[in-house]
Amino acid sequence: QVQLVESGGGLVQPGGSLRLSCAASGSIFSIYGMGWFRQAPGKQRELVASANRGSSTTYADSVMGRFTISRDNIKNTVYLQMNGLKPEDTAVYFCNAKIQQVGGLIARDYWGQGTQVTVSS
Repeated sequence: QVQLVESGGGLVQPGGSLRLSCAASGSIFSIYGMGWFRQAPGKQRELVASANRGSSTTYADSVMGRFTISRDNIKNTVYLQMNGLKPEDTAVYFCNAKIQQVGGLIARDYWGQGTQVTVSS
């Protein structure tokens, strides 16, 4: 079994910062892409940022220049540093990873349970 456990959400004032973490654990053979999605009330889940096993990263236009995604491949952990937070960043943030389990033939998507980020004065 594989689990993704997120931490780091909370309430922050506009202009503030938060750092999200997501650790993968369990019967892991290999982790390919890792990323963060978010879902605001009444809206569809959207990609925020993603990182492959190398140095390639992708960001949504709305967070470019404010958010930074990084990975620690030794710890099987992905981070999202969020600076200059705005009220429109308020959402539940979900960690996602494409993981091949030990003994598995293909990689599949796994999701964290979600962590609430609220930006408000």
